[in-house]
Amino acid sequence: MIRFDRVSVTYDGAPSPSVQGVDLEIPEGELTLLVGPSGVGKSTLLGTVSGLVPHFTGGTLRGRVTVAGRDTRTHRPRELADVVGTVGQDPQAHFVTDVVEDELAYGMESLGLPPAVMRRRVEETLDLLGLNELRERPIATLSGGQQQRVAIGSVLTTHPKVLVLDEPTSALDPAAAEEVLAVLQRLVHDLGTTVLMAEHRLERVVQYADRVLLLPARGAAPVLGSPADVMAVSPAHPPVVSLGRLAGWSPLPLSVRDARRQAAPLLDRLPPTPDTRPSPSTPTPAPPAFEARGSGGGAPGNGAAPGLLSRLLRRAPGTPEPAEPATGTPEGTPARTRNLGLRRARADVLRNIDLTVAPGETIALMGRNGAGKSTLLSTLVGTLAPTTGEVTVGGRTPHRTPPQEMVRHVGLVPQEPRDLLYADTVAAECAAADADAGATPGSCRALVSELLPGVPDDTHPRDLSEGQRLALALALVLTGRPALLLLDEPTRGLDYAAKARLVEILRGLAADGHSIVLATHDVELAAELAHRVVILAGGEVVADGPTAEVVVSSPAFAPQVAKVLAPGHWLTVGQVAEALGTEPPR
Repeated sequence: MIRFDRVSVTYDGAPSPSVQGVDLEIPEGELTLLVGPSGVGKSTLLGTVSGLVPHFTGGTLRGRVTVAGRDTRTHRPRELADVVGTVGQDPQAHFVTDVVEDELAYGMESLGLPPAVMRRRVEETLDLLGLNELRERPIATLSGGQQQRVAIGSVLTTHPKVLVLDEPTSALDPAAAEEVLAVLQRLVHDLGTTVLMAEHRLERVVQYADRVLLLPARGAAPVLGSPADVMAVSPAHPPVVSLGRLAGWSPLPLSVRDARRQAAPLLDRLPPTPDTRPSPSTPTPAPPAFEARGSGGGAPGNGAAPGLLSRLLRRAPGTPEPAEPATGTPEGTPARTRNLGLRRARADVLRNIDLTVAPGETIALMGRNGAGKSTLLSTLVGTLAPTTGEVTVGGRTPHRTPPQEMVRHVGLVPQEPRDLLYADTVAAECAAADADAGATPGSCRALVSELLPGVPDDTHPRDLSEGQRLALALALVLTGRPALLLLDEPTRGLDYAAKARLVEILRGLAADGHSIVLATHDVELAAELAHRVVILAGGEVVADGPTAEVVVSSPAFAPQVAKVLAPGHWLTVGQVAEALGTEPPR
C-alpha cells in the first residue's frame, strides 16, 4: 500500500537530510507504529506519505514514495485526499470550519459525497469517538483533547484507505485514547485500512501494532520489524518493557497482560510496598485517597542522578525531597483556592474547588478531557477570573494583579507552546528570556541544551518539532524560576529521554522549594514526579491524595508498573530497581 524507494528529505538550508535511507514497504491492512526520539524526522516521513512533503513544506525529496500506486512527487495533497487521511500534531491547524458537526462533514463535502452518505457517516463518527454531546459546539471552546478527537473524526468520515496519524493520543485522557485506538483496530481488522502512526506514548499503543518502524537518530537508516524485536533494541520503550528487561523476562512483554503472566517470581522478591517518604505538605499519614479534600501525599522514591541540571538549578546532589522554600518564594502557602467556581457560556466549568499547594509540592491534575484542568490553571495564573470563591497566589489575587507583577510569582507553560514563541531564532528567544527574568546571560540556553541537545542557535522555532517547541517553551519559563510553576500537558510530543530530563529539572525545582502544578494525561509522568494527584470530573474534585493511593485505586489512571505488580503500591521501574538493589535499565 505504501512504498518508500530510497527516500531522503533535505530541507532548504539544512546541512544534512532530515530523513534518509528509507527503503521499505508497508502492506495493506496493517497498523505500523513509527517511533524514535524527538526531532529525528518522524513527522517528515509521515508528510512524504500525504504529499505535504515537499509540496507544502518545501525542501528536496529524493527517491520515490507511492501510495496505492500514486507517486506523491507528482500528486499533490489534494490529489491524494481520497486515499490518504492525515491528522498532524497540532489539531488547531487542521480545522477549516467553526463547529464540530460541520468539521466532520467538510472532507466528505470536498469529495462530493451525497448528502445522505455524509449524514450517516457523521452520525457514526460522533458515536464512535464519543462526540455526540459536542456536535453543535464551537471548536474554539473545546479542550485540547476534545479538539484532537474532532480532528481524528474529520478524517475518519472520508473512509480513506490510508491513515497517517502524528501523535494521535498525545492530548487524550486514558479512556479517550483507548476509544480512539479501538476504532483504529476496527478499521485495520474489519476494513483493511492501512495505518501509519507516530507516537511517543508507547505504553498506550505498542501492543496494538503489527509492526514497528524505528528511526534511531536524525538521518539514520530506519529499522522495521515486529514490535517485540524492535522493542528489544529500541532506546525508546514503554515502562512494561523496561520492567521486563530489569526482571530478565523472555519474551519481553508488550502489554500489562503479558507482564502479569510473568510477574509472580518478581513479586516474591519484592516487599509488599515500596518505601515512600512523606510529601512536604503532610508529615503524617494521609486519610484514604478517594475523598475530595486538602493536601496529602507520598512522593515516589525515584531520585535522579546529579549532573548539569543540579548545578543549573542550584540543587544539592542527592536531594530527592523538598526542604526549604526557594529564594523569593513567599513563606506559607504558594497557592490556594477556596470554593472556586467558574461559569463560561452559561455552563459551570469549575465548581467548589478547594485546593492548597504547599511549598515544594508537585501536584498532578488529572481527569478526562474537558474536566476543567486547563481552566483551573488559567485561574491560578490570572487569565480567567473566578465567578465565585477566591484564588490567591503568593498572597495576591491573580486576575486583579498586573501581569508584569504576577510573572514573578507564577509561570504557565500552555498546551500550545507556540503561544510563548515570538522571536525568529532559538538564541533570540533565550536572550529575551534571560533579560525578562534578570538571569545570567546563557541561563536559558543551558536549559535548552539539556532538554534539546544539538539544536543550533539560529534555528527558527517554527522549524522545530512539536516536542522540541514544547521543550523550548519550558526552558523559557523555567529561566525565571517562578515560585509556582504551572504546566499544561508538559510531555505532549516529548520522547522518553526528553521526559526523563524534564523530570530531573522539575524534581530539582521542587527540591529547592518551588511548587509545581501540572495538568496531564500522562499517568507515567504523574507516577514518576507527583507527590499528590487531584482528579477532576465535571469541574469538581473527586479525588485528592497521595499519588500511590489515588492512581493504584483507579484502573484509568494507574501506570503500567502498578497494574503489573498490583496490589502493591509500586509505581515506577525505578522503585522496583531500588528495592532489588540494582540499576534501572536504560
